[in-house]
Amino acid sequence: MINTEYLSRFYKACNPSYALNMSDRLDQQYYIDFANVRGCKIVEELQRTISRISPDEPTCQLFTGHIGCGKSTELQRLKAGLEAVGFHVVYFESSQDLDMADIDVSDILMSVARQVSVSLEAINIKIKPHYFINLFKEIGEFLQSPIELSGQAELSLGIAKLTAKTKDSAQARNQLRQYLEPRTNSILQAINEEILEKAVEQLKLRGQKGLVVIVDNLDRVDMRPLASGRTQPEYLFIDRGEQLRRLKCHVVYTIPLALIFSNEYETLKNRLGGGIAPKVLPMVRVRQRDGSDYEPGMLLLRQLVLARAFPEVSYNERLSLITELFEHPETLDRLCRVSGGHIRNLLGLLYSCLQRQDPPFSGDCLEAVIKDYRDDLLLAIDEYQWELLFEVVQQQSVKGESEYQSLLRSMYLFEYRDPVGRWFGISPALAETEKVLSWQQKR
Repeated sequence: MINTEYLSRFYKACNPSYALNMSDRLDQQYYIDFANVRGCKIVEELQRTISRISPDEPTCQLFTGHIGCGKSTELQRLKAGLEAVGFHVVYFESSQDLDMADIDVSDILMSVARQVSVSLEAINIKIKPHYFINLFKEIGEFLQSPIELSGQAELSLGIAKLTAKTKDSAQARNQLRQYLEPRTNSILQAINEEILEKAVEQLKLRGQKGLVVIVDNLDRVDMRPLASGRTQPEYLFIDRGEQLRRLKCHVVYTIPLALIFSNEYETLKNRLGGGIAPKVLPMVRVRQRDGSDYEPGMLLLRQLVLARAFPEVSYNERLSLITELFEHPETLDRLCRVSGGHIRNLLGLLYSCLQRQDPPFSGDCLEAVIKDYRDDLLLAIDEYQWELLFEVVQQQSVKGESEYQSLLRSMYLFEYRDPVGRWFGISPALAETEKVLSWQQKR
């Protein structure tokens, strides 16, 4: 039996909303490198672009994948890797600053300015943001709500006060945008000249190689349509992409997966990516195109689960501890298969098991958790979506239409890579439903 202390730590480590912090020693022990079974080495490519190909010229790189497939963990690994070779890295989750349902370019730029300022202040690099002190004064007058600033190095505080005034008020946000939008280019110029260029200069004087900003969670931007007929992501990342890529430091943006299937993908690639295609993080490949297990992927997913319970135990020795967590090794394999190689799904199912009983988990416990998960998925699928799903099962490919994008967003479909290329499969939990089984029998 696992003792109470271990169980408490295991419970925390299985929380599906927790992203590993790669500067933390325990989190490093939890980490499993899935690059070989995902079919790509994205972190290495992102890092190489910054540190080897263009260390002194700003780069703008795009990163996407299913929500919950492990992007944040990989970005934390990128942060640790870049810091190890001498870059100062500002990583932040944009959802902490911004309302994902209602964002404009000026919001993103101001958020970057604030996060960079906070990070620089923490290492005693003082920024004198003359433009912004005047801007905050004018905004305060415009909103008829003064933003008090005392001193030169309080840019982060000024933006934080501004964010606090507008984050929970759509009316204040709209008023602020009316003021900021015509000034976007001058704000961008001030961020570059007063913050980013000065930061890079000061960092290099300290022997560091430069500044990298990683903006996580922008892939969660709401897909809602705007008055123009564009979706919010299309407006932000395609229509306004050229402004977002003009920051004078290395930037990595996460973007919504749906944009990869957009008819304007090439425009996105050129405007925001500067001609470089976004990096897509696929699922961990736990199955092959014919539906059989892909054993290298299964092996690493087993290790992910075991590492969360026994981080100090060596890779090979963990396998002998499976029955500490599951009554039968097959129960662990069942968990790995039904997750589809989606990391947050796997942890979510494991967490649900923990909510029901202490380890070792019975097969019945896992099956009850899977049934609840499947029932939740089934609630929202209509007949038209079933037709699309059956089409994808047959062809293992996805078209660019918005209907297919909704299937991906809803986690009904997963993307994989193998030596042949990209392919798509239905969620394993859905594959076991009466609807799919009867369709397969008719075929």
